[in-house]
Amino acid sequence: MTTVYETHLVVDGIQSAADGVRALSLRHPLGESLPAWEPGAHIDLLLGPGLERQYSLCGDPADRSVWRIAVLREPHGRGGSAHVHERLRPGDTVRVRGPRNHFALRPAPRYRFVAGGIGITPILPMLAAAEAAGAEWSLLYGGRSRASMAFTEELARYGDRVTLAPQDEAGLLDLGPVLDALPEGTLVYCCGPGPLLDAVEARCPSGALRVERFQAKERQGGEDAGFEVELASSGRTLTVAPGVSVLDTVRAAGVEVLFSCTEGTCGTCETDVLDGAPDHRDSVLTDEEREAGETMMICVSRCRGKRLVLDL
Repeated sequence: MTTVYETHLVVDGIQSAADGVRALSLRHPLGESLPAWEPGAHIDLLLGPGLERQYSLCGDPADRSVWRIAVLREPHGRGGSAHVHERLRPGDTVRVRGPRNHFALRPAPRYRFVAGGIGITPILPMLAAAEAAGAEWSLLYGGRSRASMAFTEELARYGDRVTLAPQDEAGLLDLGPVLDALPEGTLVYCCGPGPLLDAVEARCPSGALRVERFQAKERQGGEDAGFEVELASSGRTLTVAPGVSVLDTVRAAGVEVLFSCTEGTCGTCETDVLDGAPDHRDSVLTDEEREAGETMMICVSRCRGKRLVLDL
């Protein structure tokens, strides 16, 4: 089992990154270095009971003295963004966990980045990494309005490789010039609202595409039949009843596991599969990772047979 970094950090600074977007800088209270991370990583903010939220790291991975995140104020959200916007102040401490990365930037000669709204946050450090690697790249970035689009001043240094397309000026993003006739070896990275990700997935080869979702896709999978789960560390065997998740089953048996979203989007509950065939229903793993069947998100995924052996 992997040890997860969890501690309290100090809110070192808060800035407005755009209308409705706050950028927070987090530091260790004793000045200790924070764990290393790579573009695409996110951390969990543990804001209170039942109030755990995931935010992408959008600063400089080389600077281990500070983590930067950006939080969009969502008026109809579940309370996480309201807590950050209304209650957190410089000097406050906040409990964090991570980082973890299910959206890692793979090496490639060229990239096409597509971001919508706050989806720019995981993409931002990817641009710097692609630039440093000497790769060819471009970014298409859309939002409701120019004022609502975060970090546009930072993006200005990249010149015409970045195309800003506010919806109130340009309409919906024109994906054709970006995604049609992709040169061989091009990888596409996209983050943003569900309709944008669905549109990109519809016209992009799956092997070339990596996406990160803030909300779960419509779940795919078979029936919610019951099955058995063996816990490798103890040898215990539990029965997962129809309609009950693996996560709820193991927790009811007194097994402590990390979890957060319970929707298959954050990756917190990812668990190694030692035997058996998972029925993947998450919005995190790639097609290749699903086919390999080496891990599963136990909050939503199930079993394609009668038995799984998990590294729990």
